[in-house]
Amino acid sequence: MSAASDTGHDRIALLEAIRSQGKEWGVLAPKWGCNDPDPPWKFPLAGTFEALSESGALPSLERRHAEDELGDSLYKDVPPPESYLLTLAHTMIERGLLAEGELQQKMQAVRSRLEEE
Repeated sequence: MSAASDTGHDRIALLEAIRSQGKEWGVLAPKWGCNDPDPPWKFPLAGTFEALSESGALPSLERRHAEDELGDSLYKDVPPPESYLLTLAHTMIERGLLAEGELQQKMQAVRSRLEEE
């Protein structure tokens, strides 16, 4: 992790790199030949929110507060639903529910599968 922001949240190097890469669905969809305005991960993301809330790992109200706080500061230049994804990853890393390295490995595995097609 890098320096703390004025919100009290540490910036997370992996998420900062993602934030600055222009990986919004509106940019990526044409590359993959997709005309759907919703990214394929939008609805599974909602399911992840529900599962985390039901398990007590990240209650909905706490997640929404984190979305508001991080979305208005560190990720204010990222449109939804990408900002929701970044704030969820950020919150999970801060809470120790997910390690930054683990997320990076999972992202690389997905990227490898996409590039094989």
